Amino acid sequence: MPWGRSERMTTAGSNLGEVLKMAQAQERVVPFLGVYDLFSASLAADRFGALFLSGFGLAASAFGLPDVGFIGWGDLTTTTSRLRALLPDHHLLVDIDDGFGDATVASHVARTLERCGASGVVLEDQARPRRCGHLDGKSILPLPEYLVKLEAVLHHRTSMVVVARTDASDPAEILTRVRAFEQAGCDAVLADGIKDLALFAELRQAVSCPVFCNVIGGGKVPACSRADLARQGVQGLIYSTPCLFAAQ
Repeated sequence: MPWGRSERMTTAGSNLGEVLKMAQAQERVVPFLGVYDLFSASLAADRFGALFLSGFGLAASAFGLPDVGFIGWGDLTTTTSRLRALLPDHHLLVDIDDGFGDATVASHVARTLERCGASGVVLEDQARPRRCGHLDGKSILPLPEYLVKLEAVLHHRTSMVVVARTDASDPAEILTRVRAFEQAGCDAVLADGIKDLALFAELRQAVSCPVFCNVIGGGKVPACSRADLARQGVQGLIYSTPCLFAAQ
């Protein structure tokens, strides 16, 4: 049975790491439904126990702007606090882009979001100016520079899940980076904008931690089912924009 409301835990999402480990052991996928405001979250929460606060969705709904780095971390903390007050029992995974600055800023953002009720965050390795992960023209940080940021976030979190995301496009570079992310101590890895589903199986072989996939309608990930991704070794499936695109 897909993980949904009936399996939702009542610990304000603090056991998300255990949920992901269980999914990995059972070879199943945990869906995170992307929301963009409290109304969309209230609708999604009736069917799903895990939600994703999408940077794409928040930029579009709050400012009417594209996902190229316009939102600030204060927008995330405010929205996360409101979501947690509305949905005390759901898992809330929050997109923090590149952490909004250097390691000091990124770790402060993550720590503040955890206090606001975030169950987990996704931290990418893009360099500014950043772009949606399913667009071309992205620039990524040198691996050592990103690892400093990732390690700072990991050091300052308490129990919150940290998903380390790479926007690299070369398969060899992706594998090198996710291995380094896991060695640094992240809870899960995400390679965004993957065009070949077979690469997920290689990711599964490269790391022992849970593997995430981020799907956007019209994006780079080929059309596939949750079962297809489970067979490739994916445990966390982020649907970034269904509520936003339905509203559009």
